[in-house]
Amino acid sequence: MADPQPTVTERHSIRAIVITPQSEVLLMKIRRPDDGREFWVAPGGGREPGENFEAGLRRELREELGLESFTIGALVWRRHHTFDWCGRRLSQREDYYVVHADRFEPHMSDPVEAKVLQRFHWWPLAELTDTAETLAPKSLASIVARYLAEGSPSQLPDLEVLTD
Repeated sequence: MADPQPTVTERHSIRAIVITPQSEVLLMKIRRPDDGREFWVAPGGGREPGENFEAGLRRELREELGLESFTIGALVWRRHHTFDWCGRRLSQREDYYVVHADRFEPHMSDPVEAKVLQRFHWWPLAELTDTAETLAPKSLASIVARYLAEGSPSQLPDLEVLTD
């Protein structure tokens, strides 16, 4: 008898590409609890039921960074990523918004997220473009470079579909 297919949890996530006036980008290095792999990700997370994108983004940035004062900019990337996390199969739609903020010292207040957080880092664009570190999404450096060079996209970005 074949193993039953795992239940897939659907999630809608919002993420912030936090950019300073000096064009630095804030990322979080996280470690997967199941296999220890590390990668850099933009702050953000799942929207709660009935929560619009702005309320969700403001809540996530307050919880993950302690950030209260910022301006939400354009939607610059969309992704549908299906992957395993801690024994669960997730099908996650992600919207990436540019967020403009002055540089600050981030601090994590979410106890669940704090368990996987390794550190925060402000990335200058050149460093982000030249890194050998794993970024999620992999095209993050080019997304940021395109935004800094061209500004807000004139149309909704295509949906990147990724299955692990």
